Amino acid sequence: MKILATTFFALFLGALTYAQTGQLTGVVLDSESNLALPGATVQVEGTTFGTSANQFGEFRLAGLPAGEHVLVVSYIGYQTAEIDFAIEAFQTTAIEVVLESGILTGEEVVVLGVGLRGQAAALNQQRANANITNVVASDQVGRFPDANVGDALKRIPGITTQVDQGEARFGLIRGTAPRLNSVTINGERIPSAEAEDRTVQLDLVPADMIQSIEVNKAVTPDMDADAIGASVNLITRAAPNGLRVSGTLGSGYNFLRDEPIYLGSVVVGNRFADGKLGVIVSGSIHDHKLGSHNYEGEWDGGELDEFQIRLYELQRIRRSVSTTIDYNFNENNSITFKALYNHRDDWENRFRVDFDRFDDQGNGTALARIQRETKGGVGNDRVDYRRLEDQRAMAYSLAGQHVTSSGIEVDWVGAYAKASEKRPNERYIAFESADEVLIAFDPSNTKFPVIEEQSFDGGNMELDEITEERQYTEDIDKSFRLNLELPVGEYASYLKAGASFKQKDKLRDNDFFEYSPIGSLEDQLATMASAGSIDKTLSDYEAGNYKSGNFVSERLLGDLDLQNSSLFEKEAVYDEYFADNFEATETVVGGYAMTNYAFNDRFSVIAGVRLEATEIDYTGNQLVLDEDGDFDEAASREGISNTESYNNVMPGLHARFAVDANTVIRAAWTNTIARPNYYDLVPYRAVNREDNELGEGNPLLEPTTSMNFDFMAERYFSNVGLISGGVFFKSLQNYIYVFEDKDYVDAVTGNTFDSRFQPKNGDDATLFGAEIAIQRQLDFLPGALSNLGIYLNYTYVTSSADGIRNEDGEVRTDLDLPGTAENTLNASLSYEDAKFSARLSLNYTTDYIDEIGEDASFDRYYDEQTFVDANAAYAITSKLRFFVEANNLTNQPLRFYQGSQDFTMQSEYYSYRMNAGLKFDF
Repeated sequence: MKILATTFFALFLGALTYAQTGQLTGVVLDSESNLALPGATVQVEGTTFGTSANQFGEFRLAGLPAGEHVLVVSYIGYQTAEIDFAIEAFQTTAIEVVLESGILTGEEVVVLGVGLRGQAAALNQQRANANITNVVASDQVGRFPDANVGDALKRIPGITTQVDQGEARFGLIRGTAPRLNSVTINGERIPSAEAEDRTVQLDLVPADMIQSIEVNKAVTPDMDADAIGASVNLITRAAPNGLRVSGTLGSGYNFLRDEPIYLGSVVVGNRFADGKLGVIVSGSIHDHKLGSHNYEGEWDGGELDEFQIRLYELQRIRRSVSTTIDYNFNENNSITFKALYNHRDDWENRFRVDFDRFDDQGNGTALARIQRETKGGVGNDRVDYRRLEDQRAMAYSLAGQHVTSSGIEVDWVGAYAKASEKRPNERYIAFESADEVLIAFDPSNTKFPVIEEQSFDGGNMELDEITEERQYTEDIDKSFRLNLELPVGEYASYLKAGASFKQKDKLRDNDFFEYSPIGSLEDQLATMASAGSIDKTLSDYEAGNYKSGNFVSERLLGDLDLQNSSLFEKEAVYDEYFADNFEATETVVGGYAMTNYAFNDRFSVIAGVRLEATEIDYTGNQLVLDEDGDFDEAASREGISNTESYNNVMPGLHARFAVDANTVIRAAWTNTIARPNYYDLVPYRAVNREDNELGEGNPLLEPTTSMNFDFMAERYFSNVGLISGGVFFKSLQNYIYVFEDKDYVDAVTGNTFDSRFQPKNGDDATLFGAEIAIQRQLDFLPGALSNLGIYLNYTYVTSSADGIRNEDGEVRTDLDLPGTAENTLNASLSYEDAKFSARLSLNYTTDYIDEIGEDASFDRYYDEQTFVDANAAYAITSKLRFFVEANNLTNQPLRFYQGSQDFTMQSEYYSYRMNAGLKFDF
């Protein structure tokens, strides 16, 4: 607190030095589109006053002496402008700077193509930033065939993504798992709809709803510190400086489902009331019928224990709407309201056949138990016999920006955000073979085992269970932050201090019931023969030569009147949900003090410290199953609560040296944290006396902390390009993993359990990496070849984790951190002239450990993946373009393997998809 108090006192004293000066505010715009140009370099000629435009193209210079001046504004890919202006003491002068696109090549000015202007905006902002970042503008995202933010992120150096149904969902940054990174909207953390952890589903946000993506790889003290890998900031659109109407209308085709895709978006924005009021509204919809062909295996000692064939059919509809309304009272006072609402529905049917208990007959056959399961939902208009996953995320904020007459900048923001996931009626019906079934069986090819039922006998498939589950998860964030900034000295130096308050309320509320048919329905559903079935075998099963076989239809499952007590007996299955439910409240109070001090126009340093005080209050349940596996109501109980608190002090130091106007070297030393996953902190207990096992949460878990060192050098090209290279090192403490205690004596019951499972802190972990990136127009080539461009980045990461023990209590020394992909490569070749553009893109990631098992043979790995995408566009007019795009041309599957790459755990294929349509911008 002494540091914060000292900084606030310095702000007060420093304000007095600006009492006899004036201020200059302005905005930098594109002459053709009238859009803002973020990152523009602004310099008062003949003085030491200069700065860079923010993400909205706005800038402010305080402490300028009264008199006539000349402002020089430069921007990569644009012609430099010089503007005369005058400053009066105690007054604020406002100007508008308009730059014209163009690169001087010899005596000729070459105008930038439409596609390169987005890249120019991103590179200018990245060059201007004080810390190590990667910036992607919306126009640049549009140059790739990426439907959601997750797919757009995988193009950025050091980022790997994990897919769900063929779309990028979770981001792993610089070799760190999703839990170790943060995702924010306009600087405020997005809550997670995931039931147990803090990861954010990136495929929930359409790419065309975002103005820019900023990946902060070295956070500064005025940012939240929960970002060990990086903080991904999604910046929504701001109102343009004139009327703008743009959008997309298209359709496509999914080749696995042979079904159409529909997509559309629109953006409308303008300024009113003499430019004081700005309004922009965006909307997007994406309707996609997709699916996957899957097989999964479980191995023990090299022997196949279980094998599944899964067929998924689903429809995913993603809808999003956002608005930004800003009002400028005068040059020194403004407020901004922002709202973003995302809604994704997944309607899913799954047909799964499960083979286990193999009795190898030694002649290419085996006897096995078979279970056939249909997954679906109820038969109404909203669900239509499919399991509905209704996921929503919304964020609302009101912010103010104010500048006092003495030059102190005050900004504040209050925000409310909510994420939820609801599965209202998730139903399953399963039939199991009464007698062993003869199957074709050859597991010697462990990547593609031969498993096939010889002949289907519906009479041998007896009803195993009918279940229905209801799930609801909710995560609500409320926050407020206040920042004070005072320009001091020369070269846009400043002191800054601030405070923040965040409260998170999280809950999971599930239930699970099993239904037994009675009366005549008992006979009807006794076997698959009496219930009736449909054959879901496909001749073109993408995952291999596997046959799904027969299943009860989703319509029969959805039409069952499960709540009718004359047809079904209902029983709660407590072990499926009782210990899973919890409520949690987290409160984080933060404060920081920092300075950004420029020694001259080339060298500047950010130094500061951030303090965060965290208090957690979690409530869980105790589940006890007796020796027969039944729910022990007397021993089970609800409402086990625990409260903990901890403080973190995190200093940071950043240095930026401009070798020249287009060459920048950055270095940083930072300290960051990652709080434990929600469910890991819940004080739950799951006692299973039948299996003599105990599972527990751990409210005493410490957050993972990391000391980070970063170095980056960048060279920007005037023709809108970049070459950069850097290295980074992270030293992590208290990494979290799930530990198994053998022969554990429970202090609560006195019972000795065969196994106790609980998340614990490991010892230390280290991570080292290097990355390079090149963006370059090949305009030095002759003729049409000069329209070629390359986009290339490569990241190498290696890591080591200590203090993680196997099931025998021995420390494992051969482990990488989960999520550390050693090699990540992005490459694309583009062509762009005045009318036509095309791009071929590749994304490659090597395999990495995803989940640590009880020993090395049970570790789960995410296998290597190679995605190839292509897209092209043709300008019908300057305002209307036709586009076509194709995704996953390699038919890259999602593949997990167990222990060794030879042992397939899961292999899931999605085929490829194409879209085409029109884009307009008026």
